[in-house]
Amino acid sequence: MSPPFGFLLSPDPPPRRVGVVVALAAVALCTLIVYPLKHVAPVVSLGVVYLPAVLVVSVTWGAWLGVATAVVSAGAFNFFHLPPVGQFTIRDSSNWVALVAFLVVAGLASSVAEVTRARARDAEARRVEADLAAEMARILLRGNSLAEDLPTAAARLANALALNSAAIEMEAVEGDERTVAFPLREGTRRLGTLLVGADTSEASLRRLQERVVPALEGLMSAALEREGLLGGVVETAALRRADTVKTALLRAVSHDLRSPLTAISAAGEAVGSPSLSPQERNEMAAVIQEETRRLSRLVDNLLDLSRLEAGAAEPRRDWTSVEELIRAALRELAAGTEEFTLSIDRDLPLVSVDPAQMERAFVNVLENARRHSGGHPVSVRARAVRSLAGASRGPAATDGDGEHLDGNRPAGDRVIVRVVDRGPGIPPAQLERVFEPFYRAGTPGGEHRGSGLGLAIARGFAEANAASLHVESLPGQGATFVFELPLQAAS
Repeated sequence: MSPPFGFLLSPDPPPRRVGVVVALAAVALCTLIVYPLKHVAPVVSLGVVYLPAVLVVSVTWGAWLGVATAVVSAGAFNFFHLPPVGQFTIRDSSNWVALVAFLVVAGLASSVAEVTRARARDAEARRVEADLAAEMARILLRGNSLAEDLPTAAARLANALALNSAAIEMEAVEGDERTVAFPLREGTRRLGTLLVGADTSEASLRRLQERVVPALEGLMSAALEREGLLGGVVETAALRRADTVKTALLRAVSHDLRSPLTAISAAGEAVGSPSLSPQERNEMAAVIQEETRRLSRLVDNLLDLSRLEAGAAEPRRDWTSVEELIRAALRELAAGTEEFTLSIDRDLPLVSVDPAQMERAFVNVLENARRHSGGHPVSVRARAVRSLAGASRGPAATDGDGEHLDGNRPAGDRVIVRVVDRGPGIPPAQLERVFEPFYRAGTPGGEHRGSGLGLAIARGFAEANAASLHVESLPGQGATFVFELPLQAAS
């Protein structure tokens, strides 16, 4: 809240016409007040009654109106109260002293008022500039891209300084007939250019040059340095991640690639032995085939991971049957009829995905489920889920088995594929970590071999095709991997 008499020294005084009315009214009021006071004090000493009016007018409206108020006050005092009353005649020297006192006080008060008002205006301008600097620092130093934040900062600058237009460019730009250019520098280094309209007043241009541009240069320099440091941090993080992946890859190559090669080599040597019976020879051939398929899948996974990490796994979409993808994945796994049970809706709609990528995703998830199923058949269920058109919120959707879908996921038409095993399950703390490359979930009695790549690649390919993959599990009750593939209208 402003003080009770804050209007007296406000940066912008009231209109001068109001001042004239206030001055005349104040002089008339003081003249009336003197009448009763003449009975208790000498009339010559009562000239001080007019001083408050002179001071208020001088402080509020400036020197000229204050001096005029002093002259009018002296005339009214002389005409109505000093003998001879009713005449503008000054016979006594004390009356001259009163008039001179009025004029001196008015001049001093108005001078002090002008200085104070100028300082108030300057303080307000500096407050606006300080707020502007803080706001621009928040804008330029919080984002990731300085080029994207500059238009917002320029708009804030134009609004704060009441400019018709303003722009901040990161390169050197020369002014023309429509713009005035202020170069932004740090020493000899050119940081950018501040452009304002050519119709900007001289006072605003001087203010920009003297106070705004230096602050903006400092902020631009800090923002550029921050952007460079942020780029270095991102690059360092990428290098660290690449180093981690490289280390994990070397470990996988040294162990997971060597194991099937050792088994193939040993079985190959044994096959050539004349002492083997036909049954043992067939068993060795089966080992060679199994380890060869394992080695092939591991190499495929390593290649897929490298493409995903490099961002080169761009899907080639086509309208594809989900049932065909699942059956193709089972054929690649050479799965027996007792290992998987299928429950797929008839007339399941087509989905727009990359068939090769999604087949790889299904292969990896199905293989993982078979590996951890404890010898029990793995259940694969596919259902189409339809949402109410145009309903942004409503009752929770359910799939074909009556199970409630996750309410945190976006509603919409989609195909839900559930892969359910009856293995040991996954501890809650590991539900998301199982999708990290080279991570192997630690479960009780878990002795199954795996590179830790399959689920990471499955999720990567699912997300590349605008689908999702998550896992639901309770320890000791198996795990359910859920694919959600959005349905789109065929063009």
